[in-house]
Amino acid sequence: MDSKEENIVTTTRSASLKTSQAPATQTKDLEFGGVPGVLLIMLGLPACLCLLLLMCKQKEPSLLNFPPPLPAWQDLWETRVFGVYILWFLMQALFYLLPVGKVVEGMPLADGRRLKYRLNGFCALLLTSAVIGAAVFWGADLYYVYGHFLQFALAAAAFSLGLSVYLAVRAAGAPPCALAPSSSGNAIYDFFIGRELNPRIGTFDLKYFCELRPGLIGWVVVNLAMLLAEMRLQNRAAPSLAMTLVNSFQLLYVVDALWNEEALLTTMDITHDGFGFMLAFGDLVWVPFIYSFQAFYLVGHPNEVSWPMASLIIALKLCGYVIFRRANSQKNAFRKNPADPKLAHLKTIHTSTGKDLLVSGWWGFVRHPNYLGDLLMALAWSLPCGFGHALPYFYVAYFTVLLVHREARDERHCRRRYGLAWEQYCRRVPYRILPRVY
Repeated sequence: MDSKEENIVTTTRSASLKTSQAPATQTKDLEFGGVPGVLLIMLGLPACLCLLLLMCKQKEPSLLNFPPPLPAWQDLWETRVFGVYILWFLMQALFYLLPVGKVVEGMPLADGRRLKYRLNGFCALLLTSAVIGAAVFWGADLYYVYGHFLQFALAAAAFSLGLSVYLAVRAAGAPPCALAPSSSGNAIYDFFIGRELNPRIGTFDLKYFCELRPGLIGWVVVNLAMLLAEMRLQNRAAPSLAMTLVNSFQLLYVVDALWNEEALLTTMDITHDGFGFMLAFGDLVWVPFIYSFQAFYLVGHPNEVSWPMASLIIALKLCGYVIFRRANSQKNAFRKNPADPKLAHLKTIHTSTGKDLLVSGWWGFVRHPNYLGDLLMALAWSLPCGFGHALPYFYVAYFTVLLVHREARDERHCRRRYGLAWEQYCRRVPYRILPRVY
């Protein structure tokens, strides 16, 4: 559940917007541990994915049964599964190209241009629901997804690797103004982080499309497949309360992301990072096959949740969601119109770039209130799985590491950009994610 909305709240009150945008120059400081670090990540993520899915399939996924046995080749790869994945990707691409939804402009680029984006992600979710519903009505069996889950994950991984190679090849001829601020000039590092900021085929924006479409909507379909698989394998007339909670919570998260699609345009993923292996693998593989891990776990490891416990979990989820949504809504409203009378009570710190840092409201509580909401929701997704094994809580641990690392990246970036104003902001808002703790 990589947060889809950026955490630093800034806006400009003058016509200096273009000049305040950082040019797409190459950075000298390599993140993620530099070249050795990104090599380890690129090799380790697919291995971690396979290991987690194989362990989850075990009847007793304990340390005594580690490592899980490696399946035969035919259980790892099937051409038909890869074909189904390609069809899924193409269907989402078709929905992306439909001339429905409003067109908005993104943040200014280094040369002052603003790219245009069509917002129809929520429409794509509705169309996908209609297609899946019709397919099931006409006899399609979504149990196929559960039965070939590892094969689908490896098919998506192979596709993301091929896409990453294509992106690296095409970026070799990209002009300097098209390069991402995060690019370095090192071929291996740029293969991971992405060299080109906004790779497009005509008007088809590859990065923007992959951020919210095949993986995020695919996550919903995977969860539905797991719900139906649970009913079949456990001989249930209805899904368990635990599975219902997981599906409902995560569906709300996806709907929220697609309904507020425009907010994606101001995130670090879009404005700073290029499109390479990191985002391709994360969007197309990690999101649909790891974020759905709780539902996958419950198919083979049922857990009965009492209604009192369910009520507490729901309360935790709603608490996290309220923090996440209100913090991001306040940020987005301030960015769009800082002179809005409804925002007159908010306090700011002016910076030398012409922008203001918001230091009150939700953003005076901690520096990253949306991250706090994200973490509370992540915990609520895992609690329905019970405490019989640590596997369902891998996502919480991973997401905590991810957000702490992302917060550190934000910190370095903003300290360089805003200087003394950022130091003043940190004194005003000393806690980063969790009040009184961190």
